[in-house]
Parts: sequence; C-alpha cells; structure tokens
Amino acid sequence: MIMKGQKISDRYQIIKSIGEGGMANVYLAYDTILDRNVAVKVLRGDLATDEKFVRRFQREALSASSLSNPNIVEVYDVGEDNGEYYIVMEYVEGKHLKNLLKKRGKLTVPEVIDIVLQITNGLSVAHDSYIIHRDIKPQNILILDNGLVKITDFGIAVAMNATQLTQTNSVMGSVHYLPPEQASGKGATLQSDIYSIGILMYELLTGKLPFKGDNAVEIALKHLKEPMPSIRDEMPEIPQSVENIILKATAKNPKNRYADAREMHEDLKTCLDDSRKNELKITFKYPEHDYDDTKLLKTVKETQKKDKKKEVENIESKDGEEMKQRKVKKNKNDNVSQNKLIIILASVFVGLIVIITTVVVLIPYITSSRQEEIPDVSGYTVSEAINALQDAGFIVADEQREEASETVPEGNVTKTSPAAGSIRKEGTEIILYISLGDITVEIEDYTGENYNEVKGRLEALNLQVIIERQDLEEGEDPNDYEEGIIIDQSVEPGERLSEGDRITLYIPNLTNQYPDFVADEYSVSEVEEFADDYGINLTINYEDTTEYEPGTIIHQSRAAGTTVVEGARLTITVAREPGESEDDPSINEGLE
Repeated sequence: MIMKGQKISDRYQIIKSIGEGGMANVYLAYDTILDRNVAVKVLRGDLATDEKFVRRFQREALSASSLSNPNIVEVYDVGEDNGEYYIVMEYVEGKHLKNLLKKRGKLTVPEVIDIVLQITNGLSVAHDSYIIHRDIKPQNILILDNGLVKITDFGIAVAMNATQLTQTNSVMGSVHYLPPEQASGKGATLQSDIYSIGILMYELLTGKLPFKGDNAVEIALKHLKEPMPSIRDEMPEIPQSVENIILKATAKNPKNRYADAREMHEDLKTCLDDSRKNELKITFKYPEHDYDDTKLLKTVKETQKKDKKKEVENIESKDGEEMKQRKVKKNKNDNVSQNKLIIILASVFVGLIVIITTVVVLIPYITSSRQEEIPDVSGYTVSEAINALQDAGFIVADEQREEASETVPEGNVTKTSPAAGSIRKEGTEIILYISLGDITVEIEDYTGENYNEVKGRLEALNLQVIIERQDLEEGEDPNDYEEGIIIDQSVEPGERLSEGDRITLYIPNLTNQYPDFVADEYSVSEVEEFADDYGINLTINYEDTTEYEPGTIIHQSRAAGTTVVEGARLTITVAREPGESEDDPSINEGLE
C-alpha cells in the first residue's frame, strides 16, 4: 500500500491519494528532481502479480506516451519500484465532467460543442496512431478553470496493430457508454470511441443518460436493440444539425457512424453555422440492425441438398427391385423425417419461449438480491467492523481509506462508504475509513533546509505550505545565502498544527532587481557603483531644469523591480542648473 510521504524510485514523494480505479490508484506526488507536482498512477497491489494486468498497464503507458496534444494528459515517466508498477503523468488541477454535470445539471449547446470539439481534437491524434481509448466517459474528461479539456486514463487503450489484439477484445469500459459491437462481445474499433462520444454529448446536453436499467446486462441490451432517443423530442430548441451529429455518432451499425474522431471534429466545427439551420434529420445508408439471419437457414438447406443427392446416387447404384424397396423405405423415411422436423421445430419454439421467459421473468427475480441496511460500525475495530458487515450480507473491500478524527481512536473505523443506514443489495462492496487519530504535527526548525523537501514532507501530513521570497536586509551579502534554502518560517519550532493548517516558509530573494533610483534618492556615484557591481553599461544624461536640485536623478530607463541582467544598458537622467557644464562637479554635491 502506498503511504503518504513515501518516495517512489527515490524521486516522486507521495502527497495524497486523489483517485481509485479498477486497475490502479492515483496519487498527487512531488517530483523532487524537476520541482513540480505530478500525478502518479500505481497498479493495484493485488494485480501487480497478474501478468495480464501488468501487460495491460504497461500498454497504457506505451500508448499514452506516444501521444502529444493539449487535449490529452501528458505522460512523463513509467517504471517499476519494488514490485510497484507506476506511470507519472501531468497533474491537472481541474474537475471531471461528471462533477460539472452534478453541479450544473446540464450544459448549454455552445458549451457542449466546445467541449466535444476539444475531445475529438485530442482523440484525432490517438486515432491517427490507431489507438482506441475504449473508456470515454465524463469521469475520464477533465476540464480546467480556463475551459481547456483534457482526456485522461488511456487505461484500456489498445493499439490496433498490437499482436495481442485478439487477446484484449473483452467487453470493458462503462456500460452506459458501451458501443453495441462491444456489448455483443466483438472487438473495439476507432468507431467505438465515436459511439461513446455521442452518448457523452447527449448526456451533457440533457443531464441524463439515454439508456438506463437495473443492471449492466439490461443496459447493454438497450444499447444493442433500442433506438437512440431523439434529443429534439425533449429539447426542441436544440438545432437539428446537433441532433444529427449525436444520431450519426451513436448509430448501431458502425458503417453509419463517423469513420474516426477527425471526421466528427470537422462536422462539429460547422454545426452551429447559419448555413445548417434548416438541415433535415439524418437518414442512414446501411441497416441499423445488420444481422444476417438467413445464413443459418442457407447452411441447413445446402446440407439437406447434399444429403438428398447422396441418397439418390445410392439408390441408382442398386438393381430395380432394391431401388423399389428403397423408394418405399424412402417414402416412409420422408414421412418420419417430416414428423421429426415438426417435432424439432416445435421443440425450438418451446425453447425460445422458455428462454424469453427466463430472461424477462426469472433472471431479474434470481438476480435481485435482498435489500439490507448498512450497519453503523463507526468506533469499531477493523475486525469487528468486518464481522458486522459480513454478517449483514455485505462484502468488505480490500481497499481502506484513512482520515483524521478527533473522536475515534487511531486504528478504529470512522465511517463506511456507502454510509451507514443506507439501503443496499446484499453483496454490495463496502469501503472502510480508518481513523488516524487526532492528528497534530509538531513543527520543527526548518531553517537551512531545502524548501522543496520540507514542503513535500509537510504536505504529506495535509498541511498547507506557502512559499514566499523574503528580501534581504540592507547590507546583507547575497553570497551568504543559497537559492531555495529556508531562512525563516511563520510557525515557531515546537508548536503543533492540525490537518489543513497553514505554514509559510521563507526563502531568500536572491534575484537582483533595479532599485528605484529616483524615489530612493540615489546619487550619481551610487548608481555608478551599482552599475559596476552588476556589469551594467551606464549612460548618464543631463537635463537643464530649475524644478530639481542639481545632481538629482529624475528618470531611469529600467523600471524599479525589474531583473538585472549583466551587460544590459541603463540610462539615468540627472538634473542640472541651466548653463552648467556636465563636467561641473557641483552637480554631485549634496547627494553623495
């Protein structure tokens, strides 16, 4: 299990968990070498020993690392450390589309078009490389505050030219966005992603999914059999051109869909143009249910013809009497065969009735488990909680989560997910939250340490760490300080902080900046000394004026606070009395 503060490959320091998935867990970590936060996806421990899952996990890294696009989360690194397989990715501070939908309910047409344009832009790069995402859903689409959309989690991506293709054609991904061809057990294609985008587009516009059911099988059957609901029946204000894109993307027959994400992207670019206002509803070239039910009948008929021909040939090879006997026997056999055929057809019909009855009536009855209330196990030890939940008919997940608690002793259960008191089916998996106790952190003296390392340690303890640059006192030598080394802190050593509390670490401001020569009343000689110290080319201009004392610096070409660069040119303007010579030393008197 990955712990807070743990370092992976002696480089990526874990700060906190930010997500759990079916194959891997994702952590926010600090890259101690490149001084940046990253997201680290670590293959779940129970799968790290499974060669199939390891290969799939590595395939994700290889697939995603080859993609470069602003709308795809970037992959930085991949590796293995003490049996932990990991991928290091760009850390994106954004929200999942699912969270945005929960907050907003549904989005406007322009918003949806913009989002889907970005999704198809990113997937176009993947599809150009024949890489299929296979798990397009709101949870795998991030949106930043500035509106930038990023596709994440190519966890079940497949390179179409991979030799393992036939081994990975299992039905995966979320069933609500599952293409019909995958629901029927066939392999995924580029057009499988298109179908999922169409479902996602419908959900973003309406705030709900087009196909719902009590279980995954029921939903998958609807994807296979039921027509896509018309979004304009519910929301007439949506342009027909937009509905046409959804209908084409979600066609049951892949031949009726867009060939790839790039083709869909191009159609989206013009769907809100005035030229498409009066667009007619789309019609498909190919049948939506392209099932060839005649193949089996054709095979049976061909077999019957062969058998009959063989029988006639055998009859003709015998003498007349024997042929007569065979004809008599044949007539009898034909009657018997006809009777058998009637019996077989009747049996098939009865069998179909039984199957339909089983699917419609018995399977829902059998699969519907009893509903039970989740017991309250807060305060229990882990073993007590497990026993209580199992006695109630629930399954306790291997994964456990941690949280601080002022009331529950360390190591005991604080709560469950789903929450206590909620009603769930028997067999539902329950996650336990374990108390870390009333966590307080004793602050040490961090002066003299590198701020990156200290920041990582403190953030791993759920403290808010602020880094500020502190100007040096007048007369202090910058050479006495090192870049990035802490020189002060806002909380005194020995004080204790709780989770969420803030501490500020101060590092020296060693960046050389231009002073305000005018406001700070520098003399010309002081400016000359400054220029000599930092290798600046100084030019002094004089201006005849009676508004200022002679020798006063009244203007500087480099603004105060800007960075000093060796070799740069600085020009200052100095006041002088009209008629004075530039060589008159009196202009420097009084300010030196």
